Amino acid sequence: MRHTLTSLALAVLTATSLSAFEVQSDIQYKTTPQGPLALDLYSPSSKKGSPYPIVVYTHGGGWAAGSKNGAKAGSMRKVVEGLTENGFCVASIDYRLYTKDGGVTIKDCVTDCKDAVRYLVKHSSDLKLDPTRVFTFGDSAGGQIAQMLLLTPPELFPGAEDLADASYTMIAGVSWYGPCDFEKTELFNHDDRADFRDRFGPRILPPGSDPKDKLRLYREMSPIQYLKPDSPPLLMIQGDKDTTIPVKHAYYMKQKAEALHAPVETLIIENAGHNWRQVDAPIKPTQAEIVAKTVDFLIQQLKAHP
Repeated sequence: MRHTLTSLALAVLTATSLSAFEVQSDIQYKTTPQGPLALDLYSPSSKKGSPYPIVVYTHGGGWAAGSKNGAKAGSMRKVVEGLTENGFCVASIDYRLYTKDGGVTIKDCVTDCKDAVRYLVKHSSDLKLDPTRVFTFGDSAGGQIAQMLLLTPPELFPGAEDLADASYTMIAGVSWYGPCDFEKTELFNHDDRADFRDRFGPRILPPGSDPKDKLRLYREMSPIQYLKPDSPPLLMIQGDKDTTIPVKHAYYMKQKAEALHAPVETLIIENAGHNWRQVDAPIKPTQAEIVAKTVDFLIQQLKAHP
C-alpha cells in the first residue's frame, strides 16, 4: 500500500546533516555485571524549543550484535537528522547483548533500555528533555525493544535501583521490521516450512530453564501482550519479502489492534527483505520515503501532544 507523504515529510528528505544536530557521546547511564552502558544524545543545533521531546532509538542486531553507533550512518542517520531538525532530541542506546551461556537474555536487553529511558528522565532538567513527551524508534531486534518501551508502563522491568522512581509518558513509536509475538512461533516461519526451527527462543530462555516457564517467558517478551485500547500509537513498517522477521508480524499486530480498537498503523514495503534489502524488484515505497514516513509519523504525534 502506498502512502502519500505530506510536504513536511518531503522536506525531511532534504535535511542537511552538518547542521541538524549536536552530539553528546558516551553518556553512561548504568553499570552491569558485564560492564558499563552508555548512550549518545543528539540535540537540535538550533538550541530552540527546549525542553525537547525525546525519541529513544534502539538498534538492531538480533539482540546479539550492533551498537548505538547505528544511529550515525545510513537510513538511521537520516531519521536522526529529520527528527532533530524538527525539534526532537534522539537518544541512541547501547544495551547488553545476548550470550549463549544465558548470562544475558532478551529481557536484559529490554531492561537496559528501560533504564536508559529512566536515566534520561531522571536527568531531564540538565539534559533539557521533556519526560512527558517520550517516543520510541527501533529496527529489527530494536523494533521489538521499541515496542516494549512504548507499550509497557514505566515501572515494569525494573533494573538499576537508583533509577527506579522515574516517571514518564510515552507518546508514540515506530518499529522497523520488529517482531511482536514470540509465543506464535509460526509468525517467524516465512514460507510455512515443515522443518521450521525456533531461532530466537534460546535468546529468551536461559539454559536450564524449566519447560513450564516457557510460555510465560515468551509472552513476557512479546509486545502484543501489552497492547491495549489506550496504548500509545504505534507504526509498524515491514517488508513483504522479509525472511528474518516476516511481514506476518505486522499483519498479526494489526489484527489484534483492530480487535482491541488500539492505535496501530502498518506500512508494508513491497519487494523488501530485512534491512530494506531489495528482493526481485525495487522496493516501494523507497527507502527515502520510509525515512520520511517515520519522521512524519512522530512529528504528527508530537503535534497532537504539544
